[in-house]
Amino acid sequence: MAVRSIDAIASKGAIVPAKFGHIVLRTIDMPRLRDWYLTVLQARIAYQNEQVCFMTYDDEHHRIGIVQLPGLAVHPTPSPGLEHSSFTYADLGQLLATYRRLKAARIEPFWTINHGPTISMYYRDPDGNKVELQVDVFATAAETNAFLDQYYPENFMGIIFDPEEMIRKFEAGVPIVELYKRPELPQGMTPWDMHRP
Repeated sequence: MAVRSIDAIASKGAIVPAKFGHIVLRTIDMPRLRDWYLTVLQARIAYQNEQVCFMTYDDEHHRIGIVQLPGLAVHPTPSPGLEHSSFTYADLGQLLATYRRLKAARIEPFWTINHGPTISMYYRDPDGNKVELQVDVFATAAETNAFLDQYYPENFMGIIFDPEEMIRKFEAGVPIVELYKRPELPQGMTPWDMHRP
């Protein structure tokens, strides 16, 4: 039998998670919340009963868990806790097609913003949890970090955009690099003027 040493494993350097697993949400209405995430993420149910639902949209056994616990009360907003969860699409076309599909289902973002490193659309689930659907602008972490170093001291929030206008430009053939380019903060405004809580 081979000898294993935890100290030897630890001595090889920082041990970080291999991947992000899942989020689990508490709710007072599991079916309502389940149906929203099934619609938004085009997910499928891995397992459910009357109190829990686990769903996925890829090869992970579950990405979202929903638990209906007895005795839960609606909490005041805003309150401390998770700010939002985020899901990344492969390209801008997929993000815009998802926006259009959800809009047809009467699910609309409350905030659409070009953060610089991402083009992001924020939604609220039926319990008020914020969900970001995004596409990465840069191909590498180094490019993203360079953008953060150069542009975030002036504007760490981003610039609000109109998704319908972006769709028109996308379908008109405007180069993706132009659609990704973050405009400058309008004179007299602060990054917080671009925030929609």
